[in-house]
Amino acid sequence: MRRFEDEDLTGAEFRECDLSGARLVGVVMQDAEIDGLVTGLVVNGVEVMPYVEAELDRRYPVRVLLRSDDPSDLGAAWRELQGDWATTVERVRSMPEGSERQGVDGEWSMLETLRHLVFVHDSWFRRCVLGVTEPFTAYGLGPTDVMDREPELDPSAEPTLDEVLAIRARHAAQVEEWLAGVTTEQLAQTAPVPDDDRWPPYARGRTVRQCLGTVLTEEFEHHRFCVRDLDKLSRNDTAPERSS
Repeated sequence: MRRFEDEDLTGAEFRECDLSGARLVGVVMQDAEIDGLVTGLVVNGVEVMPYVEAELDRRYPVRVLLRSDDPSDLGAAWRELQGDWATTVERVRSMPEGSERQGVDGEWSMLETLRHLVFVHDSWFRRCVLGVTEPFTAYGLGPTDVMDREPELDPSAEPTLDEVLAIRARHAAQVEEWLAGVTTEQLAQTAPVPDDDRWPPYARGRTVRQCLGTVLTEEFEHHRFCVRDLDKLSRNDTAPERSS
């Protein structure tokens, strides 16, 4: 166990770190921000996550639908998420040229985020929910180690927003059609993950509902992150000006 004592960590950033079981005792934490998978967080003796989760449900009612096992609820959630993305696409088109390629605070840009969701669809929906072994879409964007191991993925690709949106539209229609016919019993079945060494290898043994849940959660969370960063771009006016 690493122990930090009498350390000045002002302005420190912890990215992709596992802080499970961490204890912060006698600390000063002003204007701090935590964003991630947080459960059982106790602050000054109070377990705060139930309050956080309730507030997130109030702000984003779609989260309640995302937790449902009813196919009609999941279909409604999917349509709402796609509507939210459509609104955000129109927003970025109204911003200075190149805004979709601008990252904030080391995070993915909007275009990179959409490319990641292409990869999520290929891996968690097509492979895990449908059980197909079609190649990954070249424009998909995954973690660095996955980009290195999956030959179809092209790390050097520079697609336009419209090119990625065309792929996203096809993927969205595929999910919509599947949700229209799936049953609760089918959702509870073990996912038909292909028996090979392709990504994601740890999906075997999960249910169809769990794999679909990954797709839905990724769609929701990455949209939330994207809106957050577009807000920052708008406030800071850091996006490049449109050329005449």
